[in-house]
Amino acid sequence: MREYLFVLLVAAVVTYTLTPLVRTLAVRFGALTAVRERDVHAVPTPRLGGTAMFVGFAAAIAVASQLKYLSQVGSNHDLVAVLVGGGLVCLLGVVDDVWGLDPFTKLGGQVLAAGIMAAQGVQLLSIPLPGAVTYLPTPVLVVLTVVVVVTTMNAVNFVDGLDGLAAGIVGIAAIAFFGYSYSISKDFAPNVFSVGSLVAAALVGCCLGFLPHNFNPAKIFMGDSGAMLLGLLLSASTISLIGSLDPQSVGDERQQNLLYLFPLLMPLAVLVVPLLDLVLAVVRRTRAGKSPFHPDAKHLHHQLLALGHSHAGAVVVLYLWTAVVALGAASFALVPARYAVLVVVGLGLLALTTTLAGPLARRAGRRTATPRIGS
Repeated sequence: MREYLFVLLVAAVVTYTLTPLVRTLAVRFGALTAVRERDVHAVPTPRLGGTAMFVGFAAAIAVASQLKYLSQVGSNHDLVAVLVGGGLVCLLGVVDDVWGLDPFTKLGGQVLAAGIMAAQGVQLLSIPLPGAVTYLPTPVLVVLTVVVVVTTMNAVNFVDGLDGLAAGIVGIAAIAFFGYSYSISKDFAPNVFSVGSLVAAALVGCCLGFLPHNFNPAKIFMGDSGAMLLGLLLSASTISLIGSLDPQSVGDERQQNLLYLFPLLMPLAVLVVPLLDLVLAVVRRTRAGKSPFHPDAKHLHHQLLALGHSHAGAVVVLYLWTAVVALGAASFALVPARYAVLVVVGLGLLALTTTLAGPLARRAGRRTATPRIGS
């Protein structure tokens, strides 16, 4: 665990240190997010923050390759594939942030990066289903891998609409997935050192290092270079873990359920907020006769702002709902079920209370501001 924490710290420190430099370069090259009708920021803000996170991630992997135990993982070919895929989507995002790309060109680049990563070894090897593991032809599994990676990248990109939102949500999701991955690897894998856990730990560090610069009021945005990178790393961690587990190798029914069901449930749990936002956006836009890629101001965070939450308040609400599902799901793998239920209920009550606080405060303010009619 100490080596994982050290890797997390390296990613956080490098990302935090480089972000101001990246901000300066973004201003110099004109990579600024202009104020548009659907946006909530008030002044043009530099982007390209994803480049600092990629360097932080790469530095963490380089350090891991020199540590006593993680060096077993650091030389893994899968990590090279993740670095190549992450570098490609980060470069794609930089081009989009500086010069702009049309949606279909960007989608093609995402598919290319995911396909290269899958071809190099980071791909689904089977589909764990309740009570069985389904093995499919390799080309089918490669296509499914690309679909998962591209969907995750776009889900994170869709939710990146408020200061600190995407970095915080992905950071919480990565913490939950690291806890699950570490626990599962400890109990069922040859050792606790795995590509999935290492990528998740480094991803947490990148998010923590970037958040101080990105939380409201943001000094810099991560841009597409960051949103797509975070989505790719989160999906790569999940896919790598699924490929390293064999549910049929254990006899205990509860343990088999952890290995059969949780590899399917955890990716959905850690991405529930961005995936929900993505699905709602696609349905909303196609029903209106528009392209799914057509931007609008009706995302979940826009709805929370309309309900009366402040900028930071809306972000915290979405953090909490992410924690309810992601940390709640992970807790079932980490602690006995009765304690996991308490975690879910406690986080759920906190999230619900915080969600209702904004509208209630807004109504109270309206009543206070309404002048009384004298008799």
